[in-house]
Amino acid sequence: MKVTSKFLIALLLTSSVCTFTSCNDDDEKVEPGIEEPQGQEIVVTESAQGTGTVTWTANNTYILDGFVFVNDGQTLTIEPGTVIKGKPGEGENASALIVARGGKIIAEGTAEKPIIFTALQDDVTKVDDMPLDANGLWGGVIVLGKATINKAGGQGAIEGIPAEEARGVYGGTNDADNSGVLKYVSIRHGGTLIGAGNEINGLTLGGVGSGTTIDYIEVFSNQDDGIEWFGGTVNTKHLVSAFNNDDMFDYDQGWRGNNQFWFGIYNEGAGGTGGEFDGGSKPDDATPFSIPTIANATIIGGMNLDGQNAVMLVDNAGGKIYNSIFADFAGGLVVEDLDDASVGDSRQRLETGDLVFKSNIFSNVADNTFAGITAVAPNQGYLLEHLNANNNRVTADPVLASISRRNNKTLSPLAASGSAALSGATALEGSFFTNVNYIGAFDSSNNWMKGWTYLDQLGYLK
Repeated sequence: MKVTSKFLIALLLTSSVCTFTSCNDDDEKVEPGIEEPQGQEIVVTESAQGTGTVTWTANNTYILDGFVFVNDGQTLTIEPGTVIKGKPGEGENASALIVARGGKIIAEGTAEKPIIFTALQDDVTKVDDMPLDANGLWGGVIVLGKATINKAGGQGAIEGIPAEEARGVYGGTNDADNSGVLKYVSIRHGGTLIGAGNEINGLTLGGVGSGTTIDYIEVFSNQDDGIEWFGGTVNTKHLVSAFNNDDMFDYDQGWRGNNQFWFGIYNEGAGGTGGEFDGGSKPDDATPFSIPTIANATIIGGMNLDGQNAVMLVDNAGGKIYNSIFADFAGGLVVEDLDDASVGDSRQRLETGDLVFKSNIFSNVADNTFAGITAVAPNQGYLLEHLNANNNRVTADPVLASISRRNNKTLSPLAASGSAALSGATALEGSFFTNVNYIGAFDSSNNWMKGWTYLDQLGYLK
């Protein structure tokens, strides 16, 4: 790993005593196992050697300069409270942290000391230092694993990284693969442009296995999607996708994880689809199918933005969505129904039980009828029948305590007093899930976003 300091790194790394006139503050090599200088801004540059097995400490700030890889066999440990900043740049000059297949990241923050990934320009000691629409200022965080995907050949080159970079390959045969831990992590102002129509997501998970822990993650003001999965089996809890420019949550290529307690919100008149869910990757009938389970999500749209749908399922995507709230979307649900379904479509996944909407609430979505929610795509009578038969509800009445997109401490996505969301949940199977009676990501009293999120720090949360 190559580092640069504002101070006298040489003084700290040598046993000799030197004067200020004789010390050389040129770039120094810090090899794995050698203690890094403390209390510094440390620039970590792109290198074929990767980061090495190393710990990044909270009393330093780490500056990503280019594509910084945790290589196969290396482990990057990041202490609670550590700040990592990405330099600006597009294309080959973009900055991102990438955990390659066989590498590990142990980034386990706490509610009191979250780990922050942000742009170089962001002074994290100042609230409101960055405007809400400050995005695309650096890349993002990419984790790649060895779990199965449905791409031809069983592996692929992850989007956001030049195709010729061998360390950008993901996928394999180990569904229990362990890429480490991401917990209490806030990722801000990313999504820089790599090429035409090719941005980096806030958090990208490519072929990541179920041995990996993803919990309490926030992506704030990203230029592209908040969080995207490309195949794999990784499970997640407590995800926040706030004020991102494209889709809140996006999956593809046969992802099959379990998930609970998601929150997403768009700024007024902005954003993509609440959930863009894709299945195969040419051909669309490739297996394994995308069939994650998503429970207790609260997804808030851009307040009647024309053409914005709550969920879109295409390319033979499945998915089981339970106990969730969708609010403030002009459009409803799209379940692809092809004229020629010989290669599979999402209607087939619904009819075989691989696609389920059950015990969800739609509030201020389309015209507040299931007929209107399903009318955003043609000939979706089968979906209308499914929604009516599976304990889903639709209402014009508010089910959340308060929806706000301003940092005036009035956003409260808890269930309102007397809300329909306080009951009617479907019990879920499996030890991963916490069985609760309420619909959505929150009950009426506990906001798990408080304290550790940028959303709270900026003064959005009541």
